[in-house]
Amino acid sequence: MSHLPVERSSSSTPGWILLLYYITDRTQFDGDEDARRRTLLAKIEEAVSCGVNLIQLRERDLPTRDLEALANQARGVVGHSSRLLINSRPDVAIACGADGVHLRSSDIAPQEVRKIWGQSGSGNRLAIGVSCHAADKIQAAASTGADFVVFAPVFEKANSRETTPTGLDGLREACRHNIPVLALGGITLENAHSCKDVGAAGIAGIRLFQNNNVADVVRRLRS
Repeated sequence: MSHLPVERSSSSTPGWILLLYYITDRTQFDGDEDARRRTLLAKIEEAVSCGVNLIQLRERDLPTRDLEALANQARGVVGHSSRLLINSRPDVAIACGADGVHLRSSDIAPQEVRKIWGQSGSGNRLAIGVSCHAADKIQAAASTGADFVVFAPVFEKANSRETTPTGLDGLREACRHNIPVLALGGITLENAHSCKDVGAAGIAGIRLFQNNNVADVVRRLRS
């Protein structure tokens, strides 16, 4: 975990500060495509300035050329303060100089991404996250070279194709594996601390960050 942007808590309680992971979705914003992209980049800038550790660019509907252009803009906004991960596209991550990738369970394995990354000549140590929807998949992600897992859905499912929400019991089981687990799915300011209490290393979300003042979200999650 040393290459991820974590730091020691300044409180008397030992441990790491909660990792915060903003997953983007420009389609939730108002306006035409250009307006949505501008709003998205502004939200990314807001998240970075407020101390969100990881930004996942998850604009799955964009053609490769458009995604790469947006990723380059996001890379410029993120700078070195946070880490930019590209959803499911190692090629785009390499092209824009991102810090890593987020893989779906059906994507290629993390060790294959690291091999491709190494062959590309990219010097930085990339961060790889993997989506898992069941606790028994987490050890496989860890053994194939993932740095962290995004476990979902915890409290609600995003669509009918996803599995039934696991609740805190499922999240607790997921956190027993030797890899950082970030909770996703219906996470709110009211239930986020219960995720941390059962062992989550971080909180991931789309609406949590996009629909709220990010400074307030960060302050309340890390209070």
